Amino acid sequence: MADQSFGNGRSITSPAFAGDDGVADPVLRQAISLGAQPVTAELSRDLILELLMESRLLVAVVAVLDERDESGGDKDSHMSVVSMVNQNGERGLLAFTGLDSMAQWDPEARPVPVSGPDCARSALESAADALVIDVMGPVRHVVSDQRLAFLAQGH
Repeated sequence: MADQSFGNGRSITSPAFAGDDGVADPVLRQAISLGAQPVTAELSRDLILELLMESRLLVAVVAVLDERDESGGDKDSHMSVVSMVNQNGERGLLAFTGLDSMAQWDPEARPVPVSGPDCARSALESAADALVIDVMGPVRHVVSDQRLAFLAQGH
């Protein structure tokens, strides 16, 4: 990330994904699609993990209402990242390969671009059991267990 200086020597850091238009990486999406096939699943999971090391994912941030005022309007709210809990009680942090897959899940969600390793670290830091990528498709992919820990290490 590059710093840009302005008035009185103050600076701001350039975003990690400057110029990102939110389009999914077609190679990553293809690998995820191949990983859903039983014949190529194991080989594709390794390829997907390699691609996620260098990929940008979008984490969904949504507004959560904390309190309403007397007239029923919003009084207090906060922004929150989203996770899901499955029937076994395992929690997964949601991430998306592109704006299209995020909008399919929730058109009101705001995207926050993060690297694959940063996303995995966030999942682990929030005590999630998995990273769930493109939960509503086009093809869902779950990174968990040793693969999640490996991705969080970033190598």
